[in-house]
Amino acid sequence: MNDSQPTSDPGASPGARLRALLSPGTATQLMGVHDGMSARIASAEGFPALWASSLCMSTGLGLRDSDEASWNQLITLVGSMTQVTDRPVLVDGDTGYGNFNTARMFARAAERVGAAGVSFEDKFFPKMNSFFGDGHHLEPIGKFCGKLRACREMLSDPSFVHVARTETLIAGGSVAEALDRAAAYADAGADVIFIHSRQPDVSQVAEFCRQWQSLRPVIISPTTYHRTAMATFRDLGIAGVIWANQSMRAAYAAIRDTCRTVLAQESVSGVEDGIASLKEIFSLYEYERLARDDKRYSFWEPAK
Repeated sequence: MNDSQPTSDPGASPGARLRALLSPGTATQLMGVHDGMSARIASAEGFPALWASSLCMSTGLGLRDSDEASWNQLITLVGSMTQVTDRPVLVDGDTGYGNFNTARMFARAAERVGAAGVSFEDKFFPKMNSFFGDGHHLEPIGKFCGKLRACREMLSDPSFVHVARTETLIAGGSVAEALDRAAAYADAGADVIFIHSRQPDVSQVAEFCRQWQSLRPVIISPTTYHRTAMATFRDLGIAGVIWANQSMRAAYAAIRDTCRTVLAQESVSGVEDGIASLKEIFSLYEYERLARDDKRYSFWEPAK
């Protein structure tokens, strides 16, 4: 499928639309977003699916990605995304905020606000962001499988996508251990396996994929091995590539630099040429459509 198209069937459920995009070898690009604005922009620029990143949402709330944000705060942000885009949104659910019960409540809440699926990772709650420090500890396989099964049995839409993210490689485990966990998670009901690595090259992920043989679609987030060509990901049979945090980091840098310039120059003249115009923002948010609707509905006269 052409990545510029959201799905082949826009009338299908969000989960069904996401499933249609995640076929082995397609390497569909999912853009990381953190609020309604970033979701609007990523959709307008052609990304076929979105990743509601817990790191980016937490950062946008002024909090650290160590389960400091409540899951209700994150679900509210996810709702702000699904309201403004027709692209399926896959939600980063961290560890599920505790046990099987909190995980299934989170998944159910995500389904209710229109998400296409949820990804849970197999670390202990509260977790630390995968790219910081070495204190990453994994839950017992049976306990995590129980979370996956509880979520599967809770939800209404059978097409809702259940993603099991294994942090085995982040925690210093072997590819063999990651494969064992992934197989157990698939048996417990995971539709998609998210294999995570923070190595500077694709070698760990490549070895996993070669041995996994697409038993379930595999998605990745190549934050640290981003120089790998998309053709390589496709050759490995990868179904989805998540650009998890780049849009948030770009926003951070732009806001920081603008603040520095305005403070130093005591004027906005030095930044105006490099920032979005109000006209562009009004266009993205369809202000003209609102104005037309205002004329149509504000002066409605009933038939006599």
